[in-house]
Amino acid sequence: MTSLLVIIVLVLLAVALWQLTKIFDLTQVGSRVDDSQVATDKDNNIQGYLLFGFLAFIYIFTIYGLLKWGNLVLHTPASEHGGQVDHLMNITWILIFTVQVITQGLLHYFSFKYKGDQNKKALFFADSNKLEAIWSIIPSVVLACLILYGLYAWNNIMFVDKDEDVIEIEIYAQQFKWTARYAGADNVLGKANVRLIEGVNTLGVDMSDPYSQDDIVVSELHIPKGKKVHFKMRSQDVLHSAYFPHFRAQMNCVPGMVTEFAFTPTYTTSEYRELPYMVEKVAKINEIRSKKSTELVAKGQTALDPYTFDYLLLCNKICGASHYNMQMKVVVDTPEDYKKWLSEKTSLAQDIKAAAATPAAPEAAGAAGTSDSATVDTTAVKEAAKVAMK
Repeated sequence: MTSLLVIIVLVLLAVALWQLTKIFDLTQVGSRVDDSQVATDKDNNIQGYLLFGFLAFIYIFTIYGLLKWGNLVLHTPASEHGGQVDHLMNITWILIFTVQVITQGLLHYFSFKYKGDQNKKALFFADSNKLEAIWSIIPSVVLACLILYGLYAWNNIMFVDKDEDVIEIEIYAQQFKWTARYAGADNVLGKANVRLIEGVNTLGVDMSDPYSQDDIVVSELHIPKGKKVHFKMRSQDVLHSAYFPHFRAQMNCVPGMVTEFAFTPTYTTSEYRELPYMVEKVAKINEIRSKKSTELVAKGQTALDPYTFDYLLLCNKICGASHYNMQMKVVVDTPEDYKKWLSEKTSLAQDIKAAAATPAAPEAAGAAGTSDSATVDTTAVKEAAKVAMK
């Protein structure tokens, strides 16, 4: 309702301005007004100086933006390939910024220099092979170099040697959460299909596959420092994008296919928290949260908790209403802590057995009027458990 009222107000305001313009035109009746629509020298001079004003605005705002928000960009990368990505990005930014400064300056300067003048006649020539060669060859060479360097960096990042000792982890996307599946002791992920989703088997893992028996499903991602992790990604519903900002890694999760990405973490979570820039950043965030908490408490609301840095896995595709909240905590452990954490987790096969062993509550199901469906669900879980026990 509020939106409708705002739209109505805006429409009425536009009508009022239109009527005021008509009234102004009527007040000019009888006075000499130049309505020829042909620009005069005065008009051209005004336009030329406005162009210079706009050029100054572009440069000033760009410098202001760098000073104001330059510290908000991602800082130290937390993966081995992150430095290479940042280097490529910095080269691109420098080239873009340099070209922007030069071309915008020339564009506005020549627009002013050759502005309309009643005493001048415009010079026209059809083409200039020399100019066309310059503005075609130079950008082509620069873009070719960027693309070649980008392909070189991409191939280095994406290459995973078949004989290399890596950790196999599946990242499973669904609206609106992430789930991780570890390959277990055999370091081979079992087959999976969304058609097999049932009960505790929320990822559709094929429990008839021997490689699935030691797979581990978790909702918090742990990876070890200094060890390459090979991620295989699936989506249950729509297009998602697995984005690890601090690791400079991103890959689309596409329904019906498996995509992959690999990287090696270089900082544990605790080590990254101790980096000087991160200590300063967290302090600034908590200062802002403290001020906000004071306001909330004054209104009788709950204060905000202090912020603590954690790596996050985010969705970088607009996948629905709760896209903004689709994230999973990522913890980089030391190799020893990682092994200890993983050893404490139960496998999916054990979870299915435990679910099958849990006695049903027939009286509760009967009270709800769903005894038939409960029986079917229990039977399905038991069948899956039998497969897992084989």
